[in-house]
Amino acid sequence: MKRREGVFDLENLKKNLLELDGKLQSQNIWDNQELASKLLKEQKEIKTTLEQYKNWNTTFEDAQLSLELDDESLITESFENIKKLERELDKFDLEQMLSGEYDKNDAILTVNSGAGGTDAQDWAQMLLRMYMRWAQIHNYECELLDKSDGEEAGIKSATIKISGKWAYGYSKAEKGVHRLVRISPFNANGKRQTSFASLEVTPVIEDFEKKITIPPDEIEVETMRSGGAGGQNVNKVETAVRIYHKPTGIVVKCQQERSQLQNKETAMQMLASKLLAIKQTEHEQKLAGLKGEVMDVNFGSQIRSYVFHPYKLVKDHRTGFEMGNVDAVMNGEIDGFIEEYLKFGEKKN
Repeated sequence: MKRREGVFDLENLKKNLLELDGKLQSQNIWDNQELASKLLKEQKEIKTTLEQYKNWNTTFEDAQLSLELDDESLITESFENIKKLERELDKFDLEQMLSGEYDKNDAILTVNSGAGGTDAQDWAQMLLRMYMRWAQIHNYECELLDKSDGEEAGIKSATIKISGKWAYGYSKAEKGVHRLVRISPFNANGKRQTSFASLEVTPVIEDFEKKITIPPDEIEVETMRSGGAGGQNVNKVETAVRIYHKPTGIVVKCQQERSQLQNKETAMQMLASKLLAIKQTEHEQKLAGLKGEVMDVNFGSQIRSYVFHPYKLVKDHRTGFEMGNVDAVMNGEIDGFIEEYLKFGEKKN
């Protein structure tokens, strides 16, 4: 196993950290809270990287020492640590592939039910839970921004915000149509049912006003009473906000914040993310970009199939990666699919 000092550019990282420390010690820096927060975030990231390297280097040196001492118990422990180190380095290598402008950003995920009626709405709710569990596994913050319940079960659509480093870079691998095959719990005859749901992924754009202009006459803002159980404001005060963008037909809604102003700010950020995604797609002249192409949520358009019956298998049709442990996948263990997709995309490029 070889050292990887060159990958980290340690001297440059230490130099940047000293510069940041100097700026943050300036008396006037806290007059600009936005800039101070940005510098603190950069400082934290560099410190985390340096600490990460220090720990990896210690593991490597301990393993070398164990081999020199020829102590069987120490060697066994060192092999386990080296295996863990290799997994962490593989993850680090994977993150080097995330070179997109917004890959480090938070992400907005929208799940929409497709063909399949009540089964599709139930499937959409299952997918929503899967991504919320995935966020939890990675210690990401997950916030429900909007949800539209189905008539009988499940959801018609739901939007969540996942916050944490690389949230968008990883979750963008999941955009597309997801297909479910199972014995329907909503069919009295116990027949097998195929259902579809789609996932749209966009990055959260900080200071979006500086990157994209949304003229006031291009949007319609509507306020409404928030839905959901409990709370003094529910069905009493119009805190929920719905924004319709006339030129594109995009509709965004947020009802989870306490005030109408907060909901409007979040909804505008959601709209800006979607518009910027479209803008970049057009710029790159691709059918699918950050937001993903307009998808027919039906047969033949799926990126992944989840088969519960007559056998158990989850297969990604883009990479061929598959897992037989369906329960684990539905509990958020989808890193294998994400990693294979990112490697697949790197090979294509």
